[in-house]
Amino acid sequence: MANTRLTRTNSGNATEVKKGTISLWFKATEVLTGGSDRWLIGQYTDGNAHFYIYLRNSGAIGIYQVEGGSTQYNYITRMIVRDNSAWYHLVLAWDTTVSTATERTKLYINGERITTFETQTNIPQNYGLRIADPRVQYIGGVSGYGTHYNGLMSHVHYADGTQYAPTVFGSVDSVTGEWQINTSPSFTPGNHGFTILKDGNTITDQSANSNNWSLQSGTITNTKDCPSNVMATMNPLAKFKSGAGITQGNNTVTMTTAKAGVMSTIGIPNNKGKFYAEFKMTRLAADSRFHFGILPFECLEADDPVNAANKGIMLSGYNAAIYAGGGNINAFYGGTGRFNSFTGILGIAVDLTSSTKTIAFSKDGAWITGSNATNANYSNALKVNITSYLSISPHWHIGVGSGNSSGTTGIYTMNFGNGFFGTTAITTNSGNGYAGAEGASKFNYAVPSGYSALNTKGLNQ
Repeated sequence: MANTRLTRTNSGNATEVKKGTISLWFKATEVLTGGSDRWLIGQYTDGNAHFYIYLRNSGAIGIYQVEGGSTQYNYITRMIVRDNSAWYHLVLAWDTTVSTATERTKLYINGERITTFETQTNIPQNYGLRIADPRVQYIGGVSGYGTHYNGLMSHVHYADGTQYAPTVFGSVDSVTGEWQINTSPSFTPGNHGFTILKDGNTITDQSANSNNWSLQSGTITNTKDCPSNVMATMNPLAKFKSGAGITQGNNTVTMTTAKAGVMSTIGIPNNKGKFYAEFKMTRLAADSRFHFGILPFECLEADDPVNAANKGIMLSGYNAAIYAGGGNINAFYGGTGRFNSFTGILGIAVDLTSSTKTIAFSKDGAWITGSNATNANYSNALKVNITSYLSISPHWHIGVGSGNSSGTTGIYTMNFGNGFFGTTAITTNSGNGYAGAEGASKFNYAVPSGYSALNTKGLNQ
């Protein structure tokens, strides 16, 4: 949602300005270490009169209301949003009629109430929050004020007039103990309440009201990444030994001229799972020195991700060979120059379930069979045995990297099944793409039978 801004104006009177609930799920795609705050949802009139929930420039969560230039309400959490692989559930529930100041507003993150704050200014008794007033509301940002939120957002609900518990919108998984989404919460929206971004990218109100929102700037992508099916992305906390830039929902990697590797947020057990992902060469690195495959852990050396210290199991574009354990183990596609001028899409299929663990690659939908050849049928793919190289780590990650130390830098765009290469949606198969075995993904090319996307549903296959 970078640079995306939604807006609507409340009309008529609120059901009750002193009581209400906001529930939303968000997945941040940047690590905040300074600069401006990131606006999530709120109301803005001017610098002296506004209310908003935001990600502070430290990564903390903040809630702030100012009226007539004076601060009325100011919470800043001690907890920091740092996990860019996870969806966070935020609930703000208020009833300002109560006499105990600390009980007038309640903030919950993933079902747990936050009770200790870095900064805590409680709203005065019987004051309303400005989001309930007949004013202009914003989601994602306000022009000229702070910085737009950079990430994903889903299931945004507002109840006007009722203070709800977080258990209306989520629950604890009885097996894993994790907080999970309730995709069909039952609540009374009140006059100004709404539900948007529910299981998709619609900003038409899906509650009993017709409080629709408008897209004021930017775009809204209908990604498959959602709170009930978390997709892997590239990990901005794992830009190993380089200044690699990670943008566009953390799925586009821009390599510097330093040799380095970057890996996915979600890992694969070394003894279970069949997974598929796609890699689009947006810009080919000098001498075709790109790498695509799996990485065991943080690259220890500022060098190729396939060198002896880093031990990635990857396809090297430079000589079209498979590397593992620090060396070339398979000539694979036939020698030097096979990927010169390549700007297409590579697919990867990793089988860690079978007794013989394998890795295979496709080029623009056709599987590489060796001897400079490809074939549309996966059964004919060259499946390289990687069994002996997996024991060094219990988990592996889809990874990309560069062996280029000078010249043109590479730009690699990943599709882990979310249906996009950067901001460009899949158009194959009438725009529906092709799903993995878990049934909750969208790829450009057909996925081999039995292979899943690297997402939470795929891990549970």
